[in-house]
Amino acid sequence: MPTITVLPSGATADASEGDTILFALLVGGVPIRTECTAKAQCNSCHIFVHEGAASLSKIAGPESDRFKMIASAGPKSRLACQAIIGTSDVTIEVVG
Repeated sequence: MPTITVLPSGATADASEGDTILFALLVGGVPIRTECTAKAQCNSCHIFVHEGAASLSKIAGPESDRFKMIASAGPKSRLACQAIIGTSDVTIEVVG
């Protein structure tokens, strides 16, 4: 079972393969904002992935389009509502 670690707090949440990072954090009791109910229409769940990015789903159209509107988006950026967890642990930093 993959684990998500949130920096800098060190909070963790267990996840299942196929969950989004957002879902796993919310179920695990780790606070994260979401304003668009996981539709990639805002940037409130913007995260930086520090470790485990290769295990996440590829960035698709709606997420890619949203990054064009986020000034702080960079190569480590993902939307927690769109990033689907694979089999490896992931370390993130919540930006949004």
